[in-house]
Amino acid sequence: MKLLIAEDDTKLLKSLIHVFEHNRFSADGVTNGADAFEYAKTNQYDGLILDVMMPELDGLEVLKKLRNLGINTPAMFLTARTEVYQRVEGLEAGADDYLAKPFSTAELIARVRAMLRRKDNYVPDLLQCCGMQLNRSTYELSCEDRIHPLSAKEFQIAEVLMEHHGTIITTEQLVSRIWGWDAEVDTSVVWVHISNLRKKLNAIGAKAEIRFIRNAGYMLEG
Repeated sequence: MKLLIAEDDTKLLKSLIHVFEHNRFSADGVTNGADAFEYAKTNQYDGLILDVMMPELDGLEVLKKLRNLGINTPAMFLTARTEVYQRVEGLEAGADDYLAKPFSTAELIARVRAMLRRKDNYVPDLLQCCGMQLNRSTYELSCEDRIHPLSAKEFQIAEVLMEHHGTIITTEQLVSRIWGWDAEVDTSVVWVHISNLRKKLNAIGAKAEIRFIRNAGYMLEG
């Protein structure tokens, strides 16, 4: 699951990205409303976490513009604005939830997961493909009675490949989806994670395999 986090406090932004990545989400971060709009309008995110008070465009303006474009990505406001009329204003702008600062990280994660479960294309906790199950709650991959835990990056790669079973995913798409658009990630890093994931597929006796197609990318077959 990939999130866009827009927060003009760079220290808090870094902390939020760390919290979500620790909980097996992918996350891109921006520090102003203009960038938040440009990133979010690509419609490549599963959820948006928006501050209200940001430079260039505030969070309310960003969300209104996105909703006017027909982009219905679930969105939550994180803000110090806690008056009832301010919460109503945020919800009327098209937000799905509203969490006041300061907040508990456990509550934040729980509410984001709940928000994502409510979206139109509901994503179940268990992703099933090729006789395997990927548990989004425990970050484990299983086949019949064999279970293997995955690292954060292995989990994210497995999720992308299983969601797009039979489709070639380029290395660039994996980097953008998992590490973020601005990440400078050597392709060898992707290969290492793919290699480790292949070993775990073998360990659980999965019939599926991750194929590398030269000059194209990776594909899950099985």
